[in-house]
Amino acid sequence: MSDHTNVEIPAGFEGRDLLTLLDFTTEEIQTLLTFAEQLKQNPHQNMLPGQSLGMIFENASTRTRVSFEVGMTQLGGHSLFLSPRDLQIGRGEPVKDTANVLSRFVDAIMIRTNSHEMVEELATYAGVPVINALTDLYHPCQALADLLTVKEKKGKLEGLKAAFVGDGNNVAHSLMIACAKTGMDAALAVPEGYEPDPDVWKEIEKVAEENGTRLELTHSPADAVKEADMIYTDVWASMGFEEEQAKREEAFAGFQVSEELCANAKDDYMFLHCLPAHRGEEVEASIIDGPHSYVYDQAENRLHAQKAVLAAVMKK
Repeated sequence: MSDHTNVEIPAGFEGRDLLTLLDFTTEEIQTLLTFAEQLKQNPHQNMLPGQSLGMIFENASTRTRVSFEVGMTQLGGHSLFLSPRDLQIGRGEPVKDTANVLSRFVDAIMIRTNSHEMVEELATYAGVPVINALTDLYHPCQALADLLTVKEKKGKLEGLKAAFVGDGNNVAHSLMIACAKTGMDAALAVPEGYEPDPDVWKEIEKVAEENGTRLELTHSPADAVKEADMIYTDVWASMGFEEEQAKREEAFAGFQVSEELCANAKDDYMFLHCLPAHRGEEVEASIIDGPHSYVYDQAENRLHAQKAVLAAVMKK
């Protein structure tokens, strides 16, 4: 396909929020992935002419900020980077007021913050779509990019097995939801004391049951990656937990994605990591820099997956 092919925005997403993939059906997720594939083939689409995205960042970011900014530009729109230093919200303005005021200036709000409750409150009061670009509980944009990467390389999602080894964190939550929604079996291996949020896990179990996908929570990395098509990990001390680094290094001993561990997976397994990565900690350099690694394709796919979300929810 050439860059001049006009891609059609799928219907049914206009004005909606993306707070977690739990709010989207299997069919809707598949539709967004197909749309993302089309946008990847035809990147410059004037779908959001004159529209503005307000981007609230309470945390540092490389991939999220660049991909959303470039994405809006490629879609013919404009983005505004807003740090807590730029916003009155950083000085205690109620979320309700910020939501109401921003909604009168911009066509959508993207937010990256620690508190998922804050994002829910923002969405409650905003008159425009709100996109969760990472909270303490969920990272749905990352999960869409993960699915897109696996689909590209494997040609399908249903019937594959994904294994996440590490902390039962926001990335793990969203990946498990994404797998359960799209027919991928999923195993999560965590050290004791680092299990996923129990309420979120209950929701994931419900989705897996509805879709007939196998879901496993274990303390054994080897069990999790057995016959896996895809192995995923994240840093041991995510943002906000840096002071626990030494304690976590001890707790996560034995949870490194190593050559030895990956020998339990399928011969053609994929390795994914949301980045930034610490070679020699959660993953051996030979794995993340080796032939099974697709981490840079995965990072690039943040752009295409997010563009699909932006165009779909901001469609007028």
